[in-house]
Amino acid sequence: MKAPSLAPRMAITLLATTLLTPAAVSAETIHIGLGTQNTTTNTVTGGVVLKELGLLEKHLPKSGKYKDVSYSFSWQNFTSGPPITNGMMADNIQIGMMGDYPLMVNGATGQATGNETQLIAIIAYNAFGGGNGIVVHKDSPYFDLADLKGKNVSVPFGSAAHGMMLGALQKRGYPKDFWNLVSQSPEVGSTNLQEKRIDAHGDFVPFAELLPFRGFARKIFDGVETNSPTFHGVVVRKDFAEKYPEIVTAYIEALMEANEWVRQNPKLAAEKIEEWTGINKEVAYIFLGPGGVHTLDPTIKPKFVEAVGANYKVLKSLNMIKDLKIEAWVNDAYVRQAFKNVGADYDKQLASFAGYDVTGTDPVCGSPVSEPAQAGQIWIDGGDILSFSSPACTLAGVKKFAAEGKKTSAVYLVDRQLGIKVFADAAFYAVSGTDPKKPEIAPFLLKRDAEAYAAKNNGKLASYDEVLAAVDVSQ
Repeated sequence: MKAPSLAPRMAITLLATTLLTPAAVSAETIHIGLGTQNTTTNTVTGGVVLKELGLLEKHLPKSGKYKDVSYSFSWQNFTSGPPITNGMMADNIQIGMMGDYPLMVNGATGQATGNETQLIAIIAYNAFGGGNGIVVHKDSPYFDLADLKGKNVSVPFGSAAHGMMLGALQKRGYPKDFWNLVSQSPEVGSTNLQEKRIDAHGDFVPFAELLPFRGFARKIFDGVETNSPTFHGVVVRKDFAEKYPEIVTAYIEALMEANEWVRQNPKLAAEKIEEWTGINKEVAYIFLGPGGVHTLDPTIKPKFVEAVGANYKVLKSLNMIKDLKIEAWVNDAYVRQAFKNVGADYDKQLASFAGYDVTGTDPVCGSPVSEPAQAGQIWIDGGDILSFSSPACTLAGVKKFAAEGKKTSAVYLVDRQLGIKVFADAAFYAVSGTDPKKPEIAPFLLKRDAEAYAAKNNGKLASYDEVLAAVDVSQ
């Protein structure tokens, strides 16, 4: 008698084994789409730094219900926030980052369409509005916002800079048609400004510093003049966050580690940001280095929520936004959990607006660098970043190094009026004092502020070259 075939039995056994083996059960692959703005310098710790350093993978959960999960990532880079909102509404992006005004539109759009998002963390902020700005061509006769009445001005519509400009008009009591405002992306606006096709261009971080640094523009208005906080934050699709809360928390933990990496290695971080994004390292440093224009801090401070409410009223009065229930949109549960997971005190950080300051010993004047508002820095081309105790000592350092044949990549000072870090060669100066060998030197971003200070202190207005000539290296 012929032996029965084993093939059917083996097939059944193999099928049973396949069905019962955990590794063979179709393990879940969680797709995470991240909408980033790599060239927007104060979002980098929420995007490109995480990607390049592998920090998100490091922090993602890998135990419990995530034991057999695999992750796939879609890093989608944009130059502004609105395209990220479009991607989130289509569920192609689950986590996105953008500035304050686009964030509000993101939240309102989500609530209106049934694709709710929530603001879960801040990436970086300036408590008074610094970072957004308006620039003109370097040869322009315009030095103040008032000079732009009736002029052709561009800004990326829907951006944080657009919101800043709307707020600036309201603050000064100017009408909506004060200027001829058109929408242009940072790239288009920059080109048109360089070719003098427009009179001015408003933009967000880092372009109001980047364009002057690249030699063809001059800033005439900084968002700090609005005295209203500006920030970039993180939004997440609510359905994704509720399904995978541990992933959202892990993302914030990765963001916190990226922030600390920048603070511990500001020069290296600026150099890597240039490599990854094309934004000059010197410009990245003016925002994220010690004493920088922006502070890295993920906490959602009450002051920011209040600013959202005020900014929302501006957009609503102009019929530029759908209804937004702010209390349902802002959710700090995930960032609080992230702080708890890493053993940090959320409420303590929530109450703090401290950044990290320039420190060291002045190599020219020999004194400690102890007053942040007076501190300066010089980035030696191909070398170190050196700290100085005063504007006069900083500028003396510039002359000293030039005499030694050393070039400088950038020189940083602090604006006496606005309190923000500025490039020394783009500043205006008030020079006063009775001793010509030891003049008092006060740097300002805006010409009118330097003129007012000089008049009040019996001094004179000076350019960068003129103030260098007035500094005595032997002091």
